[in-house]
Amino acid sequence: MGSGKGKAMLLNWGPTVLLGIVAPFVTYGILTDHGVSEVNALLISGVWPAAETGLYFALKRRVDEFGVMILVLLLLGALSMVAYNSTRLLFIKDSAITGVLGLAFLGSLALPRPLMFHLGRKFGTDGTPAGLARWNGMWELPGFRRAQYRLTVVWGAGFLLEAAVRVVLAFLLPTATMVLLNSVLPLVVVAALVTYTMSVGRRGRARMAAAQAGTADQGVA
Repeated sequence: MGSGKGKAMLLNWGPTVLLGIVAPFVTYGILTDHGVSEVNALLISGVWPAAETGLYFALKRRVDEFGVMILVLLLLGALSMVAYNSTRLLFIKDSAITGVLGLAFLGSLALPRPLMFHLGRKFGTDGTPAGLARWNGMWELPGFRRAQYRLTVVWGAGFLLEAAVRVVLAFLLPTATMVLLNSVLPLVVVAALVTYTMSVGRRGRARMAAAQAGTADQGVA
């Protein structure tokens, strides 16, 4: 990867990772450690992804879908904390948020372009106009469209399945076990989904390369 492309990708991903993931996590931890309620801490932490989304729009005149998703999840978490006051219900609350995310993925299948297309554009390009144009242009390829729809279905179904499993386990397992499982299971599920997505991407690139090579051979013949 050239230094110019690497710098472009860093500028594209850096603010999102810093303001959308790291800063809210650190802010939430600091505030709760100093006695701020979990609800207020979540709401205050949402300032970071909101700022990142606003900055992204101001610079590129386009909404950052990933930043909006993080902001919505933080708001859902704050609202749900108001409704649940027992340990078991708190575990179910976490599962409900995951389930809502899964429904959002599946619901996006009804949109002109599903959610994985937008997230792929965020993390599968370097954020430059040329990179975004290349990604947008790939939508014209039937194989690419099928892959985006399939990935959206898999991610949505994966989150719904994870949510259902956690709800069931919340009633079967002791609290100490659920505390550990509630932290580990989402990471395992996301890691599996990312691995599957990367595998689909590699196969798609291989098919495109083979098709381009075949076209080039026909042109020479």
